[in-house]
Amino acid sequence: MRRASVLLLALACLALACGTTAAAAKTTDAQVLKGLEGLVTSPGGPPGAIATLYRDGKLTTLSTGRADIEKAAKPRATDHMRIASVAKAFSGAVALNLVRAGKLSLDDTIAKVLPSLPRAWGQVTLEELLHHTSGVPDYTKSDGFINQAKTDPRGYVSPRKVISWVAKRPLVFKPGSKYEYSNTDNIVVGLMVEAVTGATYADELRQIVFGPTKLTQTTLPTRIKIPSPFIHGYLAATATAGAEDVSELLSPSGAWASGGIVSTPEDLNAFIRADLGLKFFDRAQQQRQMNWWAGGESSPPGPGKNSAGLALFRYQTRCGTVYGHTGNFPGYTQFAAATADGSRAVTTTLNVPAPEGRPLVQLRRVQTEAVCDLLGR
Repeated sequence: MRRASVLLLALACLALACGTTAAAAKTTDAQVLKGLEGLVTSPGGPPGAIATLYRDGKLTTLSTGRADIEKAAKPRATDHMRIASVAKAFSGAVALNLVRAGKLSLDDTIAKVLPSLPRAWGQVTLEELLHHTSGVPDYTKSDGFINQAKTDPRGYVSPRKVISWVAKRPLVFKPGSKYEYSNTDNIVVGLMVEAVTGATYADELRQIVFGPTKLTQTTLPTRIKIPSPFIHGYLAATATAGAEDVSELLSPSGAWASGGIVSTPEDLNAFIRADLGLKFFDRAQQQRQMNWWAGGESSPPGPGKNSAGLALFRYQTRCGTVYGHTGNFPGYTQFAAATADGSRAVTTTLNVPAPEGRPLVQLRRVQTEAVCDLLGR
């Protein structure tokens, strides 16, 4: 009995010790890098992957694979890339800045600010556009968009032409009644910005966001050329010769305020920190921004449980909560998020379009590990 008691006590102590060790174990940079390597080596994985983590005033870069399949160099934090729908967080920053300045109100309607747009959309508010609860039809699902991509993918497309592709369509649902991601929402936001300022949306981006945050490698181009050096984007393929390079296949002009920005991992990390750190608007606007629509996922979904705010998503992971945006563009999958105070931030970039199925699950797992690493958990 005595021996059995001692054995049970020893096992109990061992279990306690093991439990303490597991609880204390923190996610490391090495684990995140291993996850990125797993993405690159998986079937149909990207040629390259890169993550940046900003903690304690220092930017850490974790990179693997190739930025260009013809060369051996890994993606770098200073390489240019298309940020896809993370650009919506930029248009949200501009809009909320103008709300703070009194030039716009979140309750302003399309009919009030842009009376030339379809009458059927008239009662949709700026807040609903930023929240993706507007019901405005998504132009990327239109015949006009598909025809443009097939016949003249590199050609310039104006915001008004984008609107024309869906202008005759009614709202998909009553504004404010449900959540449905629509790329048209941010095209309308960009036009609202121009209407109330009398300046171009690109000029307002430079004045409100790029300049104050010193994003010297970030632009809103209308031309298809990406500044060098850049991370080349591919269709789903491994890092082998012959993969189709789609970096400069589709003009960014059609994406405009919805997804046309070119940046770098380093600049993107700096932006999302500034966005959460109230560099563009005040606490009052942020409180409205963080009016979460449960179940509203970014596109593609980010790590953990997703909820939609105004040009911002909440990602509740097992290690804690971060706020940001994801993006998907031919050749690129993006994720950028920061802590609530903007003191810490993480980005991930793959140089293929957003994966689906099991590869997407794998990506979200790696993003969760990156968040855990960011938070020291």
